[in-house]
Amino acid sequence: MINFNGTILQNQQATISAQNRGLNYGDAIFETLRASAGKIYFLEDHYFRLMASMRILRMEIPMNFTQEYLEEQILATIEANGSIIKPYRVKVLVWRQQGGLYSPTTNQIDFSITCSELESPFYLLKQDPYQVELFKDHYLTSGLLSTLKTNNKIINVLGSIYAKENGYDNCLLLNEKKQIVEALNGNLFLVKGETIKTPPLTDGCLKGIMRKQLLSILSQMHDYDVQEVSISPFELQKADEMFVSNVITGIQSITKYRKKQYTNTIAKEVLGKLNAKARLG
Repeated sequence: MINFNGTILQNQQATISAQNRGLNYGDAIFETLRASAGKIYFLEDHYFRLMASMRILRMEIPMNFTQEYLEEQILATIEANGSIIKPYRVKVLVWRQQGGLYSPTTNQIDFSITCSELESPFYLLKQDPYQVELFKDHYLTSGLLSTLKTNNKIINVLGSIYAKENGYDNCLLLNEKKQIVEALNGNLFLVKGETIKTPPLTDGCLKGIMRKQLLSILSQMHDYDVQEVSISPFELQKADEMFVSNVITGIQSITKYRKKQYTNTIAKEVLGKLNAKARLG
């Protein structure tokens, strides 16, 4: 079941026009959320990021598109797909209504909400080997637009194909300055001694909701110096630990990059705090 502009439809009923602007021009943004037991994790952060992204892209925000309305629509979609108690991955997709070429004839929006069931209501730290490599065929552009969750994700698609073809679990993306920006599916954290680094938004990394939560948690762990600074590829093999964050997985520890093996000490320490934070809000 799919929610289209507030109406629950069967999958086969939910069709889009060939003139859809998201399809033709990438004129769309999305939010991926996690929900369990009728609670949407970090809803306020997701809502304000969505609103900010719509404003940056000059989309018209409907008067009724409040946080309460979004929550109501998400929960209605989950309920239509099964039990509201179960854990779900939710995707909210917003696009500008059709009309015009590059220059739109309207800034009004349509939206859809879809969901799929997850295995666990909690964030779990997987112990399986997880190897990454650099993806250097194409580069992200540093700047504001790269921080948004638009549907212009062709670099992520090509990087995922590269990873699959070469037996890697993930790839790390670079910007035009050859700085490490993020992983294909989340923000990157690097640990060296008592210093924890993550790339700054100005380098072009996604303004991740989970990134925000982890920065908040880590800032209260006073044994560590948390920095939002540029990361050079040369730092990767010198690190003690690296992990990727996103709102669905939570934390994914990297176990290997080239010949370097990594620990997951900080990831383990943070995981319990993250689950507690998710349950509280």
